Amino acid sequence: MVVLAAASASAAVPMAASPAPERDGPGARVLVFTATRGWRHDSIGQAVETLRGLAGEAGLRFAHTEDPARFTAAELARYRAVVFANTTGDVLDEAQQAALQQFVRAGGGFMGVHSAADTEHGWPWYGELVGAWFESHPPGLQTARVRFVDPPGAADGTWRVTDEFYNFKRDPRDRVRLIATLASGDYEGGTMGVDHPIAWCREFDGGRSWYTGLGHAPGLYADPVFRAHLARGLRYAAGADDDC
Repeated sequence: MVVLAAASASAAVPMAASPAPERDGPGARVLVFTATRGWRHDSIGQAVETLRGLAGEAGLRFAHTEDPARFTAAELARYRAVVFANTTGDVLDEAQQAALQQFVRAGGGFMGVHSAADTEHGWPWYGELVGAWFESHPPGLQTARVRFVDPPGAADGTWRVTDEFYNFKRDPRDRVRLIATLASGDYEGGTMGVDHPIAWCREFDGGRSWYTGLGHAPGLYADPVFRAHLARGLRYAAGADDDC
């Protein structure tokens, strides 16, 4: 099991003063980041367009980039939330990592989709931010029931998803608020127990973090339940809703 400590990790990244994120008023912004340094998901285009639409519905101005040079203190201060949508690998250098850390510590929000958990494996603070790192997944797409933990009975526990289901390097449930779990008996290759965590959230290091392990399959972004799931995460990360 990987045990990470945000306090010790932060000492490895030099800190500098950071402007506070824009939190209020019309035109609040979210930045969707989709850089990859490894596997590139076919669903990135669908993720971007879905998040663009959901941001508009939430009254948020939307920006999308694959350029890590956008990760500076001054640039990130323009946003309420940063979304890592199917990022992979080491996408930020040390200065860019410091800017993201400062952004969160100043009250900014983070939202991770699917392979956001397969990103920055060498940066302990990021591992704490996302909640748990990807370890493996069963081959191919499989179908399983998803149970929303809170509110109990959301979608009546009958929402069935066909996607790629991640196993994580640790079970995050002792340090996060679980949002949804998989019925792992519905598919083969799960290693997280019968009630497999797949989405969670929490306040973290001065900001907010929300993550879903779903989002591999392009067709999933047309599912109204998944869209509602992402909308909730986007609103929480952007500070528009205190309840994730």
